[in-house]
Amino acid sequence: MPHRRHRHLPKRGDHGQAALEYLGFLPILLIVAMAAVQLGLIAYTAQQAGTAARAGARSASLNEGAGAQEACTAAVSAWLADGTDCGPAQGGDEVTVTATVEIPSIVPGWDFGPASKSATMPMDH
Repeated sequence: MPHRRHRHLPKRGDHGQAALEYLGFLPILLIVAMAAVQLGLIAYTAQQAGTAARAGARSASLNEGAGAQEACTAAVSAWLADGTDCGPAQGGDEVTVTATVEIPSIVPGWDFGPASKSATMPMDH
């Protein structure tokens, strides 16, 4: 008598178990994705602070210290401009500008503070 192959049929209680396992893993995936996006925002904000500091220092060196704040704010992305602050500190033959840009948070309750960068340019006489 030949042997017949029987297909293995799942038990009745196993239907949908894989879907439930994926649902349990979903919050972990969302947290990892949000953390990755937040790290990208932190890096982008730090880069924008550096750009703002260089633009402010360039403007302050050409205008004898004036115009740093306007140049800083104009150098960053529009959605970061409200949280941007620059102040020149003159030092003889050069001017140093420190730009401070607030780091946006995509998760309520997470506060990363500001990103600060400085740039120094020689005064244009």
